[in-house]
Amino acid sequence: MSLFSDNIRNLRMKKKISQEKLAESLLITRGRYVKYENGTSEAPYEILKKIAHYYHISIDLLLSVDVRKIPTDDLLKLENNRLVLPITVDAAGENYIEVVTQKVKAGYLNGYADPEYIESLQQISLPFLGLGKHRGFPVEGDSMPPHEDGSIIVGRYIEKLGEVMDGKTYIFITKNEGMVYKRLNKNKKNALVLESDNSFYPAYEVKASDILEIWEYECNIGRNDKKLDNNDLISLQDLIMEMRKEIREISIKIKK
Repeated sequence: MSLFSDNIRNLRMKKKISQEKLAESLLITRGRYVKYENGTSEAPYEILKKIAHYYHISIDLLLSVDVRKIPTDDLLKLENNRLVLPITVDAAGENYIEVVTQKVKAGYLNGYADPEYIESLQQISLPFLGLGKHRGFPVEGDSMPPHEDGSIIVGRYIEKLGEVMDGKTYIFITKNEGMVYKRLNKNKKNALVLESDNSFYPAYEVKASDILEIWEYECNIGRNDKKLDNNDLISLQDLIMEMRKEIREISIKIKK
């Protein structure tokens, strides 16, 4: 038996349909379907896709998550059966915000689709955010002032890549870099150009195929109310310019 076999059996029984009726919907014989449910044969991709569409659940959940442990009726359903797991609400009906703290940040890339991981995250509620699925992410470093290291950026989940807009800031979850908070500089056909508000850090390009999640900036949760002095700002700019000058000089020497 496999997790997939258990899942399709449990889903069929929950829906109260026979193996024969389900097989007809999948355009295969009952005997062929029974092998998938018994775990004696592996379903090819085309059958996996048909089963996923039949139950309105993503293929990755069918293969990797025990669906008995998640409220499938309450999942946020997106196009092509992509899902955000799961939506929980408070007593007033407002969506809870799962907060990815610095302590658990390292596991997010592997756990973002795992309901048990998501349920283990700390939760808060901010009623003024309105509709949409929101999540909080920690900020690191000085690449996105005025948001300081340790602040939490609350973002709204973006369902489609076409919804992102130049000039706005987003939390990007990518296969290679993990979690980054950047401003969108240019929306290309198959890639996004991301840049930091701190000009010291260069812009770079990320392929659309490498992006797992996008969360649009909604608000910032920080603890520092320090007023930035103009002299401090000038000193910081001078320091950056001096560092750039030294880097250019080193680069020239290396080329020679």
